[in-house]
Amino acid sequence: MPTDVFRFKQFSICHDRCAMKVGTDGVLLGAWGCVEGKHILDVGTGSGLIALMAAQRNRDAMVLGIDIDKQAVLQAQENVAASPFADSVSCTLQDVASFVPEILYDAILCNPPFFTEDTLPDDAGRAMARNSKSLPFPLLIKKVSSMLNDNGKFSVIIPVSHMQEFVGLCLTEGLYLNRRCIVRTKANKPPRRVLLTFCPNNVQNVQHQELCLVADDGSRSMVYQKLTEAFYL
Repeated sequence: MPTDVFRFKQFSICHDRCAMKVGTDGVLLGAWGCVEGKHILDVGTGSGLIALMAAQRNRDAMVLGIDIDKQAVLQAQENVAASPFADSVSCTLQDVASFVPEILYDAILCNPPFFTEDTLPDDAGRAMARNSKSLPFPLLIKKVSSMLNDNGKFSVIIPVSHMQEFVGLCLTEGLYLNRRCIVRTKANKPPRRVLLTFCPNNVQNVQHQELCLVADDGSRSMVYQKLTEAFYL
């Protein structure tokens, strides 16, 4: 097994050939996002991390991960094959813009690219994975709204600075905010990320949460530990 590997309790993720490595954002979405139902889609699956986390949380679901990075998809397929969830997870090379699913999904998850700088990093693969030009929010949201069933849920993690824009774009496509979790690194730091779940039905009482990742002593906070206890060693 390659040395560039991240080990979780029930599976391991090799990510040496993936532009985007295992990181806190992916783990947060995989642990927090909605994974109810029989059919789950992970858009921009990368190493397969979120798809595998979804499969662990919902053993009755069939999970599909799609990505436009060929090397990432090949490595995701290897990660899935080496996991206990090989019968319920598949990963395929597919651009979401041209994806025509055979079914409507109960849950869709996405850790979308969000950098918008005109000057991209030298690493083309990493640039594509991280820059919003490769998957603009309007395109993602419009496509998700067409792939979600009437009771489905769409979960994402994005920078807090993009939240208002993202919620507004979802509203234009008939997706309503259902849950929100503001993420801070430390209690005295401004929030950096936000976890959001949307659904096609207007929700009267949106669930609001806040999560602090690091305790005063520098360890993982109790709330973060509880959220990820099924995954982190």
